[in-house]
Amino acid sequence: MVKFSIKPILEKKGYDVKLIEFTDYVQPNLALSNGNIDVNIFQHKPYLDSFKAERNLALSPVFQVPTAPLGIYSGRLQKLEDAKKDMRVSVPNDPSNFARALVMMNDLGWITLKEGINPLTASERDIKDNKYNIQLVQLEAAQVPRSRNNVDFAIINGNYAVSSGVKLTTALYQEPSFAYVNWGVMRTKDIDQPWAKDVIAAYNSDEFKDYSHKTFEGYKWPANWTVEVKAPVKADEQTTTQETTAK
Repeated sequence: MVKFSIKPILEKKGYDVKLIEFTDYVQPNLALSNGNIDVNIFQHKPYLDSFKAERNLALSPVFQVPTAPLGIYSGRLQKLEDAKKDMRVSVPNDPSNFARALVMMNDLGWITLKEGINPLTASERDIKDNKYNIQLVQLEAAQVPRSRNNVDFAIINGNYAVSSGVKLTTALYQEPSFAYVNWGVMRTKDIDQPWAKDVIAAYNSDEFKDYSHKTFEGYKWPANWTVEVKAPVKADEQTTTQETTAK
């Protein structure tokens, strides 16, 4: 995303851009806070809010980026209308993504969640009614794409769908919420610096939007982008590393 679009835009302005990849979800924020990098791009806002509160970090989300969304994909059943009693649905087993999966099934009417719950922390005990007596097969998020032959439907994180060769446009349903669109994050003290404003402008530029629309088919677009190529809810009608930009 950065190498072939944002990097050239910033280099034209005279910046020396270095890309650094991380293989976990902890180090990018620590490296940013410590001044080892200037921007990181890998996380949604609920994760950032929790992480910086736990570690008392002064970090701020400053722009959204196209994000491969959580989606429901066919397994042994090919259409949402094929939903049946006692069907097996594979879902990510980590609390955050499991909650997202429950909310999606609630949206489809497969289950009913209790009123007044926090959708960001929903768990099995928040299920009021399991209409189809769904058997939830909880797996590590990276393993869910491989489970499709053994379940009726699979709820797959977008990044793992992409890395497994699953086309996002084959999703039967995609998460409609913008809550989990990834953000570019900076140190709070830096967000008014000229270089920071140039980075933000690059990610909101027409050049980057055009590149994204041509390159990231099936992705969820930032909420402030007024033109979407495809409606994000029904797709039938990224590796796990993180990209960071240093000035």
